[in-house]
Amino acid sequence: MAFSFLTQQLAMDLGTANTVIMMDDKIVLDEPSIVAIDKNTGKPIAFGQKARMMHGKTHSNIQTVRPLKDGVIADFNAAEQMIRGFLKMINHKRTMFFTPSLKLVVCIPSGSTEVEIRAVRDSAEHAGGRDVYLIYEPMAAAIGIGIDVEAPTGNMVVDIGGGTTEIAVISLGGIVINESIRVAGDVFTSEIQQYMRQQHSIKIGELTAEEIKIKVGAAISELEEYPDPYIVKGPNQMTAHPVEVSVTSHEIAHSIDKSLMKIESAIIQVLEQTPPELYADIVQNGIYLTGGGALLRGLDKRLYDKINIPFHVSEDPLRAVARGTSIALKNTDKFQFLMR
Repeated sequence: MAFSFLTQQLAMDLGTANTVIMMDDKIVLDEPSIVAIDKNTGKPIAFGQKARMMHGKTHSNIQTVRPLKDGVIADFNAAEQMIRGFLKMINHKRTMFFTPSLKLVVCIPSGSTEVEIRAVRDSAEHAGGRDVYLIYEPMAAAIGIGIDVEAPTGNMVVDIGGGTTEIAVISLGGIVINESIRVAGDVFTSEIQQYMRQQHSIKIGELTAEEIKIKVGAAISELEEYPDPYIVKGPNQMTAHPVEVSVTSHEIAHSIDKSLMKIESAIIQVLEQTPPELYADIVQNGIYLTGGGALLRGLDKRLYDKINIPFHVSEDPLRAVARGTSIALKNTDKFQFLMR
């Protein structure tokens, strides 16, 4: 493409929990989706990991904001500032005599309303994107794990992110049936916080609950290999004295059980609506799990026992959507019909 050096091409997985940006098939940014804002001036003072370290520890002049809730933009201004900040983080290392025009492909939940889609497009354009394309998350996830989405074969993807769980049946380059439910990583985190309050009378913050989920998170009680219990320190709710509690994967599986049942029901609902020919393909190929939630220990086994179809946890499920978005960016002509 002539003058392609004048255009910077970026693929962005704008997630509720994390934002991943890829350029030339390489991850150039992987940061938590959070921004710290000075309340007096309204200006951002930190983005990503730096802002996350401030989360829950700020004084009255600083506010940490997670601009996305349930997979969609909840705070338009903060989202725009965050995207702008992330783009600066990528470009500050590259000395340029001019600002290249920016071509962006951003992925969005498949259940997004027109208003939510508009909000993502506007945020990306206001942050400097000249050509902005949007692609649905389950489609990006399918492309990212190497599924031939244009083939006349039914494939089912379950992408458990931070804000939403996206379930979709894909065939012939389109989404045949999809379901987007707002039960995902963030809900697991708040359920862990609630469990710790009720069972152990200990108050923990969002970051600690997230850490517990990563270290000992499980979907079933009986695991082949058990992680070491996680030691939690915090104040006793009644006395405010410091206490230390040991948390096991068995407890976490119990605490998030209700949410996992909602995900199971949504998967069954999508399968019930799937045309028979595509259903047969799915039974043969199995169902693909992507997103951070796919890393819950024993989730594939739990879902197989419930639904009786094999589940495959994709390689590096956290970045499957970002990889797919990057492939779509390189082949915007080929995948034009998948984008908005």
